Amino acid sequence: MKYIVTHSSPDLDAITSVWLIKRFLQGWEDAVCQFVPAGERSGNGKWQMANGKSPIEKIGDDEIIHVDTGLGPLDHHQTADTNVCAASLTLDFIKRTINNQQSTINKEKLEALKRMVKVVVDIDHFKEVFWKDPTADYHEFSLVGILDGLKVMKPDQDDYYLKFVMQCLDAILHQFENRIWAEQEIKDNGKVFNTRFGKGIGFETINDTVIKLSQKMGYVIAVRKDPRKGYVRVKAMPSQAQNSKLVPPAKPSRRREASLWRSAVATLGKTQDSDIDLTLAYEKLKKMDPEATWFLHVGRKMLLNGSVKNPKMRPTKLSLSDIIKVLEKI
Repeated sequence: MKYIVTHSSPDLDAITSVWLIKRFLQGWEDAVCQFVPAGERSGNGKWQMANGKSPIEKIGDDEIIHVDTGLGPLDHHQTADTNVCAASLTLDFIKRTINNQQSTINKEKLEALKRMVKVVVDIDHFKEVFWKDPTADYHEFSLVGILDGLKVMKPDQDDYYLKFVMQCLDAILHQFENRIWAEQEIKDNGKVFNTRFGKGIGFETINDTVIKLSQKMGYVIAVRKDPRKGYVRVKAMPSQAQNSKLVPPAKPSRRREASLWRSAVATLGKTQDSDIDLTLAYEKLKKMDPEATWFLHVGRKMLLNGSVKNPKMRPTKLSLSDIIKVLEKI
């Protein structure tokens, strides 16, 4: 039997460690999870540390991994290094393991896991106090805020916390993979164009994350055409009245992201104060392709042609280049 042991009232670090093992350590998908008081080991003293070098302990017919408790290889509480947590130790162990066997973890997924774990390290060492606007209400919508709320709403239900947060981590992993893909799309395939409001960017891709990420980088208009369904999505920068000051994203530490950061700062520096209105683009595109279904949001910042929310909408026959030419002239 395989067991994963962590501490009671598990925090994000402990749950992420369990999630990494169950999702990415071959043969541990169905391991049973147990909870012990922080710092202790499982088995009421029966399972004593058999080998301090390996996270996997073999006790009779059982295999046990302790994470974030038990003073074993995957418990970080015996080091003062604030760049280490149980999840980072667990990911390092998994990386060593998969190097010695066939693995389905490609380099993009591994990069996503590294970036996820980096956030967990910061949270576990309370470094979120250094994040931008650390007292802002939106932080309460984070996974940490949700987990804290669950512990109030459903006290002493450790197994529930574990299963809920693991499902959230599955979704977050997909989003990180989409983000990494979007970063590459912006760098390699984004078609940058000029408007009187500032720079815009267009894509022909199935990855909708490029829209949000481009806006966060400071592009005043982002447009995406889905090459499969033909759907078009155009979004303009929100009104400056709602966000009085645009600020560049934090400078990344990874070399491969540095060019994206420089591009974002340059774009923001050229952004004008004028408020963007997509009404003219909407009217022009309707004339160019009246058979297509066009929808202009009441805020005049979002223009849609086709949507998964409304499959009855008819996609346009216009190309991405045709749409960009219209947006350049609004």
